[in-house]
Amino acid sequence: MLREAPLVDQAPPETRHSRRRLRACHQCDWLMALPPLRSGEQATCPRCGHAEVRRHRYPAQRSMALALASLITLALAVTYPFLGFSVRGVGNRIELTQSATQLIGYHEPLVAIAVLLTILVLPTLYLIGVVWLQAGLLRGAPLLASRGIARSLAHLQPWMMADVFLIGTLVSLIKIAGLAQIELGPGFWAFGVFVVLLVATTQSVDRDWLWFALAGEPSAPEGSRTGETAAGQGLTGCATCGLVNRLDARGKGRCQRCGEPLHARQPHSLQRTWALLAAAAVLYIPANVYPIMTTTSLGRPNPSTIIGGVVQLLEMGSWPVAMVILVASVIVPLGKLIALSWLCLVAPRAHRMNALARTRLYRLTEFIGRWSMVDIFVVAILVALIRAGNLMSITPGPAALAFGGVVVITMLAAMSFDPRLIWDDPVVPHRKRLT
Repeated sequence: MLREAPLVDQAPPETRHSRRRLRACHQCDWLMALPPLRSGEQATCPRCGHAEVRRHRYPAQRSMALALASLITLALAVTYPFLGFSVRGVGNRIELTQSATQLIGYHEPLVAIAVLLTILVLPTLYLIGVVWLQAGLLRGAPLLASRGIARSLAHLQPWMMADVFLIGTLVSLIKIAGLAQIELGPGFWAFGVFVVLLVATTQSVDRDWLWFALAGEPSAPEGSRTGETAAGQGLTGCATCGLVNRLDARGKGRCQRCGEPLHARQPHSLQRTWALLAAAAVLYIPANVYPIMTTTSLGRPNPSTIIGGVVQLLEMGSWPVAMVILVASVIVPLGKLIALSWLCLVAPRAHRMNALARTRLYRLTEFIGRWSMVDIFVVAILVALIRAGNLMSITPGPAALAFGGVVVITMLAAMSFDPRLIWDDPVVPHRKRLT
């Protein structure tokens, strides 16, 4: 006899819920009711176009299968040799983990920790969390600490950078292809497959369906009106599980479904963003003035800044790679500083006619920020791989830590900025309190 499918996969939430399921857009604060969705469809905010819900067919099985496959390929990538090189009879082979551990020997422990966390530790925790959650749902009863794990997944995702690391590896290989013979180990190919599966896993997680299966859907606050802003009704949408909650008189609360702290607007959003932007701007100077790495060839050291590396690539004829480094390491960090500064300036006096364009600018700055880590990963790969003494070796420079700080701090600045401020009416009395 065939076993009946788990409840989580029998039908989407909207077909099993008699009440309207409300959502407040986390980018423009528009309150809306979710429409019925079929597999492959998504619900977007009618005001700003932000994707609120993406529906998948058999979300639990899909996510669990992809997560397990990702963990297997990651184990293979860590176990087998990653890269190798040889020049004039001298060579070296490294494993994936050495791209981080070798930096410790050059007194760069913070950079090493950042590399290790973003390419191995956080993706592993994320995938284990997905498997844990979906296993509980498929057996019909959530496992221990499922709500806390589900909350953590949303916070881990922006800091997983295995895909950026893969691009950094390819850039590294192009930079040294004319100087040495390169060997791609089994770990390299396994890691490439892992990156594809990891991205597919993150895209397959249906947050709306997941939280409905974990904790159901409490009734919407009484008197909620769609087609208006949530803050104007004393409501807010949870950024973690999406549930609409009523706030207290101080504009604070806690999500009744996932327990996440809630605010009408992120507390001191503009002040925190300005402070982080100022710190990033200070670090941006040494990140570009000091060398990011030093190449020693035949006993002669050659320090190289970020711009110097771009010029060197252009002289070698590798202009596509040079453009990648120029955009990711120079234009993107500077562009983020300028864009976020401008958004902070215009937010208190925003005009709704331009709000959609400003929201799109914010989405772009939030999306591209992590790709600036390419240069840090290039340094990590080259430092670990190119170790042939005075014949040829590469060591990290003081700019590596400063540039890594710029990337992390600008990402935090983008997270601290509340895009709903762009849509707020500047004459609303509670505006100062919310920002």
